Amino acid sequence: MVCHSHGVVKYAPLYRHSFKFLQSRFLADAEKLNIPCDEPVQLVSTADKFRYYRYKKGLLQREVADYLGIERTTYNAYEVGLRDYYPIDILKPIAELFEVDMADLLDEYNAFLWAGQASQVKALRKEMGLTQSDFAAKFDVYIYMVKRWEQGKVRMTKKMWERIFWK
Repeated sequence: MVCHSHGVVKYAPLYRHSFKFLQSRFLADAEKLNIPCDEPVQLVSTADKFRYYRYKKGLLQREVADYLGIERTTYNAYEVGLRDYYPIDILKPIAELFEVDMADLLDEYNAFLWAGQASQVKALRKEMGLTQSDFAAKFDVYIYMVKRWEQGKVRMTKKMWERIFWK
């Protein structure tokens, strides 16, 4: 900045900022700033995997949402982890778009669901040597819920899955 005062030219000092500017103009730069690992196998959540593969493909959230035929805010909820369950009608097209196997996108809970919740609940109950009633009592749920899980009529919540299966 130049200041003219009484015929004398004065210069204002320049400031140099030492903080890193995190907003990127290019997706490749954003990838370096926002992906904490080099390999997707290090990622635990489906949300992190969505973000990782989207960056790898150089796509914006809006582009993925348009491809899926959903609102960007809905896709954003999937990517930031506001949802525990990822429906098949979202997973299949995302896997196709990202050119990965659907299984590569799943966290442990969603993998449990897609591997067959009903058979896994029944197998665990039998392994524990419990009747449906005993199993329900052990995990403080209604017996009708255990029956519906084993019939595949009700999806087990992530919180309940963690209580029963997470060791």
